[in-house]
Amino acid sequence: MTKTSHEADVAFIQALAELLREHDLTELQVKREYGEDDSLDVRVSRSAPAPVAAATPMMAAAPVAAPAPTTAATDSPAEDPALHPGAVTSPMVGTAYLQAEPGSEPFVKLGSTVTEGQTLLIVEAMKTMNHIPAPRSGTVKRILVEDGAPVEFGAPLMIIE
Repeated sequence: MTKTSHEADVAFIQALAELLREHDLTELQVKREYGEDDSLDVRVSRSAPAPVAAATPMMAAAPVAAPAPTTAATDSPAEDPALHPGAVTSPMVGTAYLQAEPGSEPFVKLGSTVTEGQTLLIVEAMKTMNHIPAPRSGTVKRILVEDGAPVEFGAPLMIIE
């Protein structure tokens, strides 16, 4: 790679970082093609309070939909569900779907027993349906997103214990 190309790449990455800041985004991922066997993959991300703020309304929605776990969910309302050891977080920005298609049964329900690798939900990103597998076996204790809700990278989706 030439010095000019390197400087252009650095300027490109700085421009992406500026876009991230200007539009209050948490992540940008770009692939820049130079030729058949030459490309630059860039992922710029930052920690921001946005995912926590976005998770707060979704967290409040879960106890309304399921009255049984309300007392467990409100024992420590300030606790971030993303920090829970059983949290399943979104690996990407997209739209969460709890079922394969409208009108079908959800992949899991509150209290469902799941096995490692079982599909919990789908996150659609750029018209691609990404199945989110259970990272471990256990019981679904909380569902923190609604069907069709937008999710951020790293946002908590479910709690499995």
